Amino acid sequence: MIVPTARTATLAALAAPLALVVAAAVPGAWVLVPAAGMALLILVLLDGLMAGRLRDITLTVPADAEVGEPLPITVLAEIAGRRGSGAPQASVQCDPRLATGGRADLALNDGVSGERWRGVAQVIPSRRGTGAVERLWLRWPGPLGLASQQISRELGDQVRIWPDLSPVRSPALQVFLRDAQFGLIARRIRGEGSQFESLAEYEPGMDRRRIDWKTSARQTRLFAREFESERNNPIVFAFDCGQAMCEPIDGLPRIDRAVSAALTASYVALKGGDRVALFGFARQVELMTPFVTDARAFHRLQSAAAGLDYHAQEPNFTLALATLSARLERRSMIVLFSDFSDPTSAELMIESVSRLVQRHVVLFVTMDDAELDAMAAADPADLARLAEAVSADTLARQRALVLQRLRQLGVDVIEAPWDKIGYRLIDRYLAIKRAGSIG
Repeated sequence: MIVPTARTATLAALAAPLALVVAAAVPGAWVLVPAAGMALLILVLLDGLMAGRLRDITLTVPADAEVGEPLPITVLAEIAGRRGSGAPQASVQCDPRLATGGRADLALNDGVSGERWRGVAQVIPSRRGTGAVERLWLRWPGPLGLASQQISRELGDQVRIWPDLSPVRSPALQVFLRDAQFGLIARRIRGEGSQFESLAEYEPGMDRRRIDWKTSARQTRLFAREFESERNNPIVFAFDCGQAMCEPIDGLPRIDRAVSAALTASYVALKGGDRVALFGFARQVELMTPFVTDARAFHRLQSAAAGLDYHAQEPNFTLALATLSARLERRSMIVLFSDFSDPTSAELMIESVSRLVQRHVVLFVTMDDAELDAMAAADPADLARLAEAVSADTLARQRALVLQRLRQLGVDVIEAPWDKIGYRLIDRYLAIKRAGSIG
């Protein structure tokens, strides 16, 4: 299809007042005006025909992507007989979770012998789920720049958007795994944990608190106690999928930040021989996976986490945490990712958590609200800014009060920026495990 360009529209707009001047000054020359318009139309058609003919076009998009990570969309086009100098332009219509506004634009670069063109657009998926790539447009101009050839193709590609696993692949996580001394070798690991394993002769560098003074008093040498690491502990990562967790933080919903942190900690827990399950809820329970016991089955947790949906509604903590408690047969470590926007919803959460902490080890993980802190600390330039700062400071105080009440109940609270909660969670998990508080 031949379409006029912006240059043609500009020429037509400039010709309109000129035609009025000609008609007023020389009425007998009015015939020149439609003749000029017809000449412009002929030039547009000729320019469009000289733009060349499309032989082939291909769009390549990966079938899988991770939320918050770049996703390349590649367009390859072969145009024969092209005489224009401008670069072809392509546009892709897709699901809004793949690209902002559901559209990705890209310019193609010249390839081999001026006929093959290639362009790549990097989009950032903003939500988990399955996103469709629906339609492709391609436009390339003629030599005069008055017209362009344009084609449109229907597409049926689907992109599955998974949770972000970049922290799992990061070198920093390997440091945690090495420091924890957890491996996949089927043997009893000594030196950590709380279950007594054996006595060994004391060597320099050992913790002096492990010296068995009674045994050492009967011998001529010092002996230290060795302990066996706690293993096979049930760990549950519970996700609040309600309205507060769907609010964005640094470009991605809080729930997606929480899922990435939980999967990172899950990988460490599986490497340490513990069992991991995922639990998601909003108005009702959305997800409850069986316990995964092997790091080789980590993909099951990834697939289950990808199915956690976004809900613009307040969560039902009473129903969700009561259901979770009823399904757990032994003492477990429950990591609850949540947030709250008002004291009323926080009160219901505290009441439900207070019953849960009587039987289980509970960690409450929440992300710092940098936007709220900035509003509270901003200089009040006018009355509106002053009211905004006072409201933000009130919300921050209420938030601190709620977290303090959770700590008083015996809940371990982790409050940190979104990019640090994963490693803070791993640190706390390892400390709890070494203390033997789960089993």
